[in-house]
Amino acid sequence: MIRKIERNELPVCADVVRRSFMTVADEFGFTPENAPRFVAFCTTTERLAYQLDEQHRLMFAYLEDGEILGFYSLLMGEVGECELGSLSVLPEYRHNGIGAELLAHAMDTARSIGCSVLRLSIVEENQVLRRWYESKGAVHTGTEKFDFFPFTCGYMRIEL
Repeated sequence: MIRKIERNELPVCADVVRRSFMTVADEFGFTPENAPRFVAFCTTTERLAYQLDEQHRLMFAYLEDGEILGFYSLLMGEVGECELGSLSVLPEYRHNGIGAELLAHAMDTARSIGCSVLRLSIVEENQVLRRWYESKGAVHTGTEKFDFFPFTCGYMRIEL
């Protein structure tokens, strides 16, 4: 089941995001020292609260037997565009279709609030994830290298 999160669930959601993105950090050698702004290291309850309250992000969780196993957020951007943030599935629950359900839900939600494009970013070096998003209709639109990341940011979009 996917539903909007409750404020008191922010700590659990932050933990889900950190644990999910930590597998990427481990795979590619990211650490708090070389990538302090990477999602696995910077996602806190306070950060999610800021995104909820100040950025007015919509936040959703995937639950099974009352336990939060996945998460994502949506930020309304420029006219007709939404940004997908922190699509996450706990590592031990991956490869069961949860990520696909979350992405489909995000696309439906974005459409329902007037978006015609869903934008997202990935670690460009993570070609497995890039191919997964492409299999769901995403198109790669470019890359950008930042001094504060030891990786390249890849950008994608899905026409809704």
